[in-house]
Parts: sequence; C-alpha cells; structure tokens
Amino acid sequence: MGIVERKEREKEEMRKRILEAAQKLFLENGFEKVSIRNIADAIEYSPATIYLYYKDKNDLLYAIHQIAFLKMIQEFQPALQLEKPFDRLVEMGRRYFRFAFENPEMFDLMFIMTAPMDALACRDDIWDEGKSAFNLLVNCVQDCIDAGVFRPQDAEVAAMMIWSSVHGYTALFLRKRLEMFEENRRKEMMEQAFDLFVETIRRGL
Repeated sequence: MGIVERKEREKEEMRKRILEAAQKLFLENGFEKVSIRNIADAIEYSPATIYLYYKDKNDLLYAIHQIAFLKMIQEFQPALQLEKPFDRLVEMGRRYFRFAFENPEMFDLMFIMTAPMDALACRDDIWDEGKSAFNLLVNCVQDCIDAGVFRPQDAEVAAMMIWSSVHGYTALFLRKRLEMFEENRRKEMMEQAFDLFVETIRRGL
C-alpha cells in the first residue's frame, strides 16, 4: 500500500471514529446537549482534529442524518418486494412508524431538527437523502395509479399528501402530543387512525 492510499484509509478510519462517537453521545444525551468538545474527548483527540473533517456541529449532524436515511431506506426494502402496489404502500407506512418508534432520536434529526438542513443550505446542495426516500413513495404511488388503484393524477402531489399524513401521526406521538390519551391507547389509536387513512385513500384517492 502506498503513502497516499494509507493516508486515505487513515482519514476514513478517523471519520468513522468521529461519527461513531458522535452518534453514541447524541443517542445517550440528545443532540442539543452534545458539543464538538464532548465528541473530541470521547475519541481522545482535540476539537481541532474534528474540525479537519467537519466544518461545525451542523455538518457533523448532517453526516449522521445521511446514515439514518440509509437505515430507513433499508427498512423499506421488504415492503418494496411485495407484488401488489397498494400492499407495498401500506407496508411502507407501517415501516415508517416502526422506524420512528425504534429510532426516535434519529427520526428527530431526519425530520424535525433544522441543524442538518442548515448545513445543507450552506453548501447549496440538493437534499439527496430526502429525495431518494421520497422517490420510493412516489414510484409506489405511480404504480398504484398505473394499476387502477388510484385515479390518474400527479404522483408527486399524491405522495406528498400521503407522506404528510403518516408523518403527522408519527410526529404527534414522538413529540408527546398524544399525552391527553391514556398511555395504553396511544399506539392503538395511531394504528386505528392509520387503518382508517388507508381505507380512505383506497376509496377516494
């Protein structure tokens, strides 16, 4: 292995160490309570070392947010193998719930916090992770239209309506806006609301 290759491998290893330490601290303490110095202490390097790899905390959060989107897209894969497009659509919704419940901090980072998007704005980039995930939904909706399950329409607009609805239920639950209901009813209500939503779009979209 040449010098250049070795240095590149060392850089990737350090980047991986930083991300692993940051993700562990974020999940343990919450994103707002973790600083670059905390992360540097965890890997036993100076904060200056981290700034060689990430511009600021928002930039680091964006890198973790990218990992989270890959994880969510992997979660969708079994749903995408279902033969009937409407079954795929429903299963994607259920897996969206499940991902959020099992990864609440990651879900916050992906869809609630502005920090990752602030980092993206500084680079004038397209939100590739969000676009890739959304396109899975758009393609599924288009398949439903092509199969006659939904009437002919703009698949992106229909997908936005579906995503907004499912995301709304999920965010209400995770952000503790369903505390008015008894604890043992909250998830059950969400599941029933989702089932009602599924029947509604099956009949009228």
